[in-house]
Amino acid sequence: MYALVDCNNFYVSCERAFQPRLETRPVVVLSNNDGCIVSRSAEAKALGIPMGEPLFKVKPLMEQHGVVALSSNYALYGDMSHRVMSYLASQAPEVEIYSIDEAFLSLHGMERYHGPLDAYARRIRTEVKRRTHIPTCIGLAPTKTLAKLANRVAKKDPSLGGVLLLDSPERRQWALERVAVEDVWGIGRQYATKLHEMGITTAAGLARCSEAVARKHLGGVVGARLVRELQGYPCHKLNPSEDGTLARQTIACTRTFGKPLSQFEDILGAVASFASRAAEKLRRQESAASVLTVFLSQNRFDTTPPPHTRSAQVTLPVASNDTTELIRVARALLGRVWQPGTVYVKAGVVLDGFEKGGNEQLSLFAPDRHERVERLMQKLDSLNSRFGKGSVLVATALGSSTKHAGPWKGQQQHRTPAYTTKWNELWEIG
Repeated sequence: MYALVDCNNFYVSCERAFQPRLETRPVVVLSNNDGCIVSRSAEAKALGIPMGEPLFKVKPLMEQHGVVALSSNYALYGDMSHRVMSYLASQAPEVEIYSIDEAFLSLHGMERYHGPLDAYARRIRTEVKRRTHIPTCIGLAPTKTLAKLANRVAKKDPSLGGVLLLDSPERRQWALERVAVEDVWGIGRQYATKLHEMGITTAAGLARCSEAVARKHLGGVVGARLVRELQGYPCHKLNPSEDGTLARQTIACTRTFGKPLSQFEDILGAVASFASRAAEKLRRQESAASVLTVFLSQNRFDTTPPPHTRSAQVTLPVASNDTTELIRVARALLGRVWQPGTVYVKAGVVLDGFEKGGNEQLSLFAPDRHERVERLMQKLDSLNSRFGKGSVLVATALGSSTKHAGPWKGQQQHRTPAYTTKWNELWEIG
């Protein structure tokens, strides 16, 4: 039996945990540069505010109803996620952290120790709320796809109290009939359109498909496994790492600038900063990258003819997670795509072609710097972990700025304090 634990309106819930005055008010959280809505409270959803909508389009509606808009506070959200996931990891033998606000739990055999699984899930839900003030919903089922579906039904139906256990064919059929086929985990827009044309509009209809139909219309074996999971036959196991997270196959760090940039030094500072952050994530999962890509984007709504994005890529002779080496390569790639006199609004660094850290295929002619570089990167990560992200960085990441806040930094006019991760922003109780 699997459980999917999903934090409700996670970004908004993190803000409310430290600002009880927001508890019953409509609240939205904005994306980088305060551009689009990325999280909504139930009250904001009831007003018809769409997910992903640009702020300027719904500003009159928000002002009319007193909606509170907050800038993204990723330091706070990451820390609160860690607190939730750490508790979940203590309650189940295996945990797969699926996203910042979702985790799959393996509950096989747990009935012998904790009694009925739905009661056990309610205790977990209550304890998460007590420890972190984050509300959750939990779906339990014999497969991961059904657990995801059960979670969706539990979130939509208040009478279920946030928990739904699909432990019988009758309950499974009841839940399948309540979910539209486009809302099934793994069904995208194109597949949903095709299924509607075939007369399949609910998850129950999809579960009745034959394996041959699934293979023909839903991507071969992937579609067949999806249908089998809806029928109650597990095809996907948990994939936990030591910390519960899946090792990424690609790491990208991209940002829209806080203001348009045209100076090479400023854009280099942004690219170096992104490369530093990507390298840090790479070391955290004990990987090294052999392929690095840098891209620059202009405003696609401007009068400038396309292409609005230019990119350059290189394959490294030796896979690396060395921040200084990746910045050196990123700088060379930036020189190939940057054009003088051009105004850019976005940049990014993408790493892939991963190898296991410490097991890289070395070059016969490359100097042996591995041990020295490894010690340097360990010290760098240790200092940034102790004193805060970005406390120590490569000078290139400063660009033309003399402060840590480079000109590419996004706008955060409505950001709340990082209550749990910065000494000077700790929560104060008066």
